Amino acid sequence: MRHLRPTDLAREHGISTQAVRNYEQDGCLPPADRTPTGYRVYTDLHVVALRTYLTLIPAFGHAVASRVMRALHDDDLDAALTEVDRAHARLLEDRETLTDIRRAVDHLANESPSPTPNSETAYTIGELAAHLRLTPATLRAWEAAGILSPVRDSGTGYRLYTSTDRRDAHLTTILRRGGYRLDHIAAVIAQIRAAGSTEALTAALTAWQAKLTEQGLAMLDAGAVLRGYVAELRA
Repeated sequence: MRHLRPTDLAREHGISTQAVRNYEQDGCLPPADRTPTGYRVYTDLHVVALRTYLTLIPAFGHAVASRVMRALHDDDLDAALTEVDRAHARLLEDRETLTDIRRAVDHLANESPSPTPNSETAYTIGELAAHLRLTPATLRAWEAAGILSPVRDSGTGYRLYTSTDRRDAHLTTILRRGGYRLDHIAAVIAQIRAAGSTEALTAALTAWQAKLTEQGLAMLDAGAVLRGYVAELRA
């Protein structure tokens, strides 16, 4: 069995020896033996552990990767696998959310372009309801769902809808005709607000898709490396 120094482990990954010591202290590496003078002594198991941990990070993030490694070193394989399962479930949830938003945006693009109101005159709830041929109760329900965020008149307390609110209400009427649920619409509207337009949102969704694909591939790599490390620990 080889006896290795912190610098031997650090060199392979271009990290500092202090990082190696910190990972051990945090439980992401197995405890190292010590020489009579107090120096750490690492082995090939530590080499595999560090490689595993650093492979888990891009797949699951630092927090999950650390919890997985600590669970393995506490001899709790089920806890480690539960962390992995939860991460896969979150990735699937993100994929499904992305699909819902993309379909909704495509629906908007096919049915009607996003309106660009040219007036900053605020509408009351009655005026907006009449403009969209809806009821005030419907607009209040959309507000409760997080779709609309009208301001309040400082004097009367009445709801006032800006041009952005009117745009969001118009988009919501389109998506409701398409059969979309309020929670899905709220997610789409939030994304449009952040992006500034459906065109910008489409570009953002493409980038999000690429990120999820990259994470999925990283999870495949991490799974293979993790399986090898579990075998090392069991041996």
